[in-house]
Amino acid sequence: MTDLFEKPKEKYKVSEFAPLADRIRPQNLDEFVGQKHLLSPGQPLYEAIIHDKMSSAIFWGPPGSGKTTLAYLIAQNSKAEFLRFSAVTSGIKEIKDVIADVEKRQVMYGQKTILFIDEIHRFNKAQQDAFLPYVEKGVIILLGATTENPSFEVISALLSRCRVFVLKELTTDDVKAIVKRALSDKERGLGKHNLKASDEALERVAIFSDGDARIALSLLDFCLNIIGQNGEITPEVVEKAAQKKALRYDKAGEEHYNLISALHKSVRDSDPDAALYWLARMLASGEDPLYLARRLVRMASEDIGNADPQALTVCLAAKDAYHFLGTPEGELALAQACVYLATAPKSNAVYHAFGKVAEDVEKTKAEPVPLHIRNAPTLLMKSLGYGAGYKYAHNYEEHFVVQDHLPDSLKGKKYYTPTDFGFEKEIKNRIAHWEELKKKALEESRKKKK
Repeated sequence: MTDLFEKPKEKYKVSEFAPLADRIRPQNLDEFVGQKHLLSPGQPLYEAIIHDKMSSAIFWGPPGSGKTTLAYLIAQNSKAEFLRFSAVTSGIKEIKDVIADVEKRQVMYGQKTILFIDEIHRFNKAQQDAFLPYVEKGVIILLGATTENPSFEVISALLSRCRVFVLKELTTDDVKAIVKRALSDKERGLGKHNLKASDEALERVAIFSDGDARIALSLLDFCLNIIGQNGEITPEVVEKAAQKKALRYDKAGEEHYNLISALHKSVRDSDPDAALYWLARMLASGEDPLYLARRLVRMASEDIGNADPQALTVCLAAKDAYHFLGTPEGELALAQACVYLATAPKSNAVYHAFGKVAEDVEKTKAEPVPLHIRNAPTLLMKSLGYGAGYKYAHNYEEHFVVQDHLPDSLKGKKYYTPTDFGFEKEIKNRIAHWEELKKKALEESRKKKK
């Protein structure tokens, strides 16, 4: 049964015809590039690996950041048996059969086993639940790799028994370091082909790969196919191999901020044509579509607000649509949201109101909540005055009641001033009506006191 699985105790022996990403895979921690926040001496994961003290864990990070490689390196440094599954190709019955065999060997020989599940998020909740008793009993050390947020994709019972390690997207320098090693390694890489590459070309490879080492190394393979032995990798060769239009763009540099500023201001200024153009420019330049979705959500709250509350819903739906469809189909949903925002009525009233509130929270004393609006679930709290005098709005005419809700020092403070645009005009009318009701109630209260 166990011969179905990989047990990489020796150095990797990969066919010379295997993809470059497999051939150049790091064989020890010293060769691993990136993730210094996890793999520096003194860090918990690093110490657990080198001292063979690994416990169940989930590796969460973007594609090509080193999750699978990390699992292999753990196997290299462990005395445990190492079994690897892919959630894409392996069934839960197959895994349970193997775990049963693992349990027998543990009882008989005291052998611990590391079970690595690649793309664990592809198992549904019921399937994941099958691992739980074996993790609890210590039959297996479960290592899971996922590109999705484990808070949403891994059942809470299993997640609570695993340490989550977050891998970051590789930086441009990280990718360039990996590419340089692949170009110089004569045994596992492309060193025997005697290729040359300028710094600018390496930069283009890093940018086109979008932080994904696997894509960068595949791109190198394509470049070799184009130029052949003793050839030179130029920016033009990289662009040809990547089959993308070359646009001046650096996701961490000035042009990135120039373009997102142009998009944001075009939306704010109600110019749907320009907004669409800048959105398309960023997508064509290799920007992460989900980054653009997040920015559109921000615009919906900052620049449209309650002038059109539906704007936020449209943007969140566009984000979900892209997540569901991917590129290129999902990009149309982002374009739809972009045009919706550009043509919606505008208001930054909530944005300004929240800024004023945040300033008061920072600068004023954190006074206690007024007693009459506190919850009083116990007799002691009721006896201390919690909830005393609270007026339940639904018991009053128009479901409106006059009572203070802010701390004493902020009584009467107004933060939110709605505009006359879109739905906020209706909100403004409602607030004005409530102010009239408040005045009448206060006037009646004064008359009663007289």
